[in-house]
Amino acid sequence: MTNVEAVNEDNYPPIGQTVQRLRKRQKLTLNDLAQKSGLSTSAVSKIENAQVSPTYETILRLAVGLNVDVTELFGGSSTPASAAGRIAVTRKGAGIVQKTPHYEYEMLGAELSKKEFTPLLTTVRARSIHEFAEIQGHTGEEFLFVLSGKVILHTEHYEPILLWPGDSSYYDSTMGHALISVGEEDATVLWVATRVHGVLARPEQQPL
Repeated sequence: MTNVEAVNEDNYPPIGQTVQRLRKRQKLTLNDLAQKSGLSTSAVSKIENAQVSPTYETILRLAVGLNVDVTELFGGSSTPASAAGRIAVTRKGAGIVQKTPHYEYEMLGAELSKKEFTPLLTTVRARSIHEFAEIQGHTGEEFLFVLSGKVILHTEHYEPILLWPGDSSYYDSTMGHALISVGEEDATVLWVATRVHGVLARPEQQPL
């Protein structure tokens, strides 16, 4: 993953910088964005100042609050949704990479905006469900396919599920969920999330 990390550091700003730039461009205060995203003002401030790394659920909330495609928060520039016959090719190790405390995401097909789903090649670094303050949900549905390693899928309403390479799961994203690796090596999964439409499923303030 050395080459991927280099791509990220050289070409793509941290999410916090992008959030701050977009917020100021829209003339929103920290409190304005917090209200629109369903987050606390202190959470937004900490993200912008790189004091914390947001989870993917928080990134989705910020995208909704800023009314932008999640691709923009990852640092990409996108082909307009109105363009006909759109296509994107992501070469191995060349996707936009962003890191959170529990996962490292490589966004695939980032050149296209307003996609109906977002494919993420994800390295699962978390090793225990206790690393999460709580398991969060968000609008939409998700599909994951285990490429390497073993993972346990924790969800709000079901017993933990052990998944091996070649196993997959499709589930409702509004249900709280989290993924952890089991074994010596970080697992790798293809994670596909549907686009977040409209208002947040859970508008109440959420922690990071």
